[in-house]
Amino acid sequence: MSDTEGGWFAGLAPDDAEGAARRIRDGETDSPRQWPALAVESGFAADTEAYYDRLREATLAATRAAVREAETAGDRQLVHAVRSMDDTERVANELAERLAEWAGTRYPDAGTGVDAARDLAARDPTDPADERVVSLARRVVDLTDERDDLRAFVERTAPEVAPNLSAMAGPVLAARLVALAGGLESLAKKPSGTVQVLGAEDALFAHLAGRASSPKHGVIFVHDYVRNTHPDERGSAARALAGKLSIAARVDHYSGDLRPELQAELDERITTIRARTDDPGPNSAPDTDVEPTDDAASDDGGDDA
Repeated sequence: MSDTEGGWFAGLAPDDAEGAARRIRDGETDSPRQWPALAVESGFAADTEAYYDRLREATLAATRAAVREAETAGDRQLVHAVRSMDDTERVANELAERLAEWAGTRYPDAGTGVDAARDLAARDPTDPADERVVSLARRVVDLTDERDDLRAFVERTAPEVAPNLSAMAGPVLAARLVALAGGLESLAKKPSGTVQVLGAEDALFAHLAGRASSPKHGVIFVHDYVRNTHPDERGSAARALAGKLSIAARVDHYSGDLRPELQAELDERITTIRARTDDPGPNSAPDTDVEPTDDAASDDGGDDA
């Protein structure tokens, strides 16, 4: 509210905490005034002490509303989804290993992994131990299916929340970057050098402690433009990618319009970088969505963080 001639709470009933909270969240003024006295004159509070009591209630209500709004925002839902996806995959893999060990003691043909768990889940148990093995197999299958559903949700939601970031990085990597940064706004405010090493915190801290070289890249290693670039040029590719991802995050947060020219500029830059060497390198790998290890994050050499 820009007109504060009658005070912040002029015209509000003393018990209208919601209205007072809205005034605090939406109001503004160019200069301070005697707000307690104006609140008393307007009838919002009986005296100065009552004014401060009501002001405290209103500010707490405004804060609670702001927190609720932030937690229900699209980027926060995306953060929860991608973290849940990674957690369900980790737990499913751990249980699948335990299941394989247990099932191997009961079935000579028992395999390993999720496919083996699906086969076990379809069996008819013949004794109490079998019941537990089959039940565990069904839990592994359920977790795997939940992971797939969460991934589908991430792939649908990320382009809505961060269209440019998702177009350049892919929905899952975009979601992981948002999660690592703590939200889209936080990611948009980070310099490209920080975006470049998100996910390589262990390697970065080791470097700062003098135990390792500077990391060239973090989670963005999974992007084709980094992983499938010659190792000698990966630092340059990571810098180029991180720079454009930083711009994409800012555009997504502050305007939200899709800008295909960002991708075109990145494509041109990566083509230039890859042209420096004819050999794609012995460490080139197919484009798969995997997390980088600390070794992959740090790589050899330390001039590109």
